[in-house]
Amino acid sequence: MSLHPIDIFVVALFFLSMIVIGILSYFRSKSSEDYFVAGGKLPWWLSGISHHVSGHSGAVFVAYAAVAYTHGFTMYMWWAFPVAIVIMASAKIFPVYWFRLRKNFHIQSPLEYLKTRYNLATQQIMAWSGTLLKVFDVGAKWAAIGILLHVVAGIPMTQGILISGIVTLIYVTFGGLWGVIITDLIQFIVQLVGSIVMFVLVVKRLGGTASITGIWKQLPPEHSQLFNDPYTAGFVGIMFFLYFLSYNGGMWSLATRYISSPSEKEASKAAWLSGFLYLIWPLILFFPMWASPIILPGLEDPGTSYGRLMLEMLPAGMIGLVIASLFAATMGMTSSDVNTIAAVITRDILPVLSKQFANDKNPLRTARITTFLFTLATIVVAINYERFGGVLGLIVKWFGALLGPTALPLLFGLLPAFKTCGSKAAIASIAAGIITFIITKNITFNSLALEVGLPTIVAAAVYIITGLLTPAVPEKVINLMASLKKSTQN
Repeated sequence: MSLHPIDIFVVALFFLSMIVIGILSYFRSKSSEDYFVAGGKLPWWLSGISHHVSGHSGAVFVAYAAVAYTHGFTMYMWWAFPVAIVIMASAKIFPVYWFRLRKNFHIQSPLEYLKTRYNLATQQIMAWSGTLLKVFDVGAKWAAIGILLHVVAGIPMTQGILISGIVTLIYVTFGGLWGVIITDLIQFIVQLVGSIVMFVLVVKRLGGTASITGIWKQLPPEHSQLFNDPYTAGFVGIMFFLYFLSYNGGMWSLATRYISSPSEKEASKAAWLSGFLYLIWPLILFFPMWASPIILPGLEDPGTSYGRLMLEMLPAGMIGLVIASLFAATMGMTSSDVNTIAAVITRDILPVLSKQFANDKNPLRTARITTFLFTLATIVVAINYERFGGVLGLIVKWFGALLGPTALPLLFGLLPAFKTCGSKAAIASIAAGIITFIITKNITFNSLALEVGLPTIVAAAVYIITGLLTPAVPEKVINLMASLKKSTQN
């Protein structure tokens, strides 16, 4: 089908606003510190909203909607609930540590401190592996929005990917982190309105507020269970650990929200806000997805359920609003990733490759060029997404399985309990995790928990055991740990 002119106008207005915000934000970035960490002046409420928006994408409306269609409530239990818990439980730990690293060591990239905590080789291995991994992760997000556009508006996949990718490329390259943060706020509002419209219309279609609990009587009994095979309690336990690593800073863009805070207190408040949003908001967001088997029974491709639900439920104009909200979900996450990866490439990788970048007289220009090129790479991956196992395959089986080994030394390196784990432990754990992933790709598992979690479990075991075998702690690590323990005055 083709979109109604009103819907096209709404979506075009959304895209135009993103570009205008990015161009206006151009003038707020006077230095690389402004471009990458907003000059350390990001207020807690903006940081919290951005942390939340940057933690999920349009893949929620494709891959996660498919799980909600086929397996029901367990979708909330293995994604939103554990994410909320790990963020709030760590609100006074990792956000504070990331802020103190910026104040004490003037970092702009989450990986800058690794040179001191481990050594240069470890920092480079983590920077390169994490950057390559993010190419696939961000590519999956573009592919997800391309699928939705194809279902709803008949737009070819490649065109849908290029539309969202190029608009993001413009505003994130121009605006830096300020552009990302301000667009995150607008995108959150658009997503909020669009999803509430869907929720209200679905509830009305199913007979009123009684349907909020009544749908479970109309769905298969297993849809109301907390754990629905293969999304077992063991799988959720593995995801808790992976989310602990990723949402506290293993996803580098989320660490940047804390690094950019003006104080320890504001960093913690940002975490509390993001965690609360994850706890409550998905219950509204997922309801149409849980109800979709009632309205659209027997779909051959559950990944199209949300898009088809939009066509079924929404009048002209409203479809454009919800499409904009789907773009908002994707662009919020991808733009944050792109900005932070550009910081890692600019601050951690390029200066090691060439002395010219170590003494860069125009780091802001380098940052913008890096941002542009990285975004192009992710769009290429998105166009070829089917070669990597589809959207869910990229997000859960590739990114989920490889995130742990690359994030574990980054997060555990901040904790005093693992101070004996040096560069050997970090490198060995990453290598062990990646090798385990390669081996498990050729093994058929009866357990999704093992398939996704085994690389991280092996990496954690190797990291801890290697640390126990080398009890000596370098003085630079002792000093680093001391600085993290000490409260920093604003």
